[in-house]
Amino acid sequence: MRSSKFCLHPAGDTPSSCRLFDAIVSHCVPVIVSDKIELPFENEIDYSQFSLFFSFKEALEPGYMINQLRNFPKQKWTEMWRQLKNISHHYEFHYPPKREDAVNMLWRQIKHKLPGIRQSVHRSRRLKIPDWWKR
Repeated sequence: MRSSKFCLHPAGDTPSSCRLFDAIVSHCVPVIVSDKIELPFENEIDYSQFSLFFSFKEALEPGYMINQLRNFPKQKWTEMWRQLKNISHHYEFHYPPKREDAVNMLWRQIKHKLPGIRQSVHRSRRLKIPDWWKR
C-alpha cells in the first residue's frame, strides 16, 4: 500500500474491515466504493479532503473508475496525500493509548453516539404496545 497512489476500499459485509485504516496509515488515497457507508470518525474528519468516492453504479460501469483514477490531477492527489499525512495518526493504535490516536477517537465517537442510543431505548420503551392490546 505504501507504494500505491490509490487503495480500493469496497464496502463489505461487515463494518469492521481494516482496509480503510491500512490505506490511511500507509498514506494511500482511499477509493471508497459505496452508496451508504458510515466512516469512522466522520463527525470529526472530512473524508472528502483525502478520499475519492464512487457509487456502486459507477464502479460497475466498465472502465469508468480506472479512467477517473488515471486522469486524476497530480496536484490534487498531492494535496490529498499531504492531508493523509496530517490525519493518519488518528488511525494508529498504540499501547498505552496516545492522545488523538485511534483508541481516543473511538471513545469520542462512542460518547457522541450514546445520547442517541439512550433516546432510542427510552422511545422504544415508551412507544411499545402492551401485550394486553393484542387481545
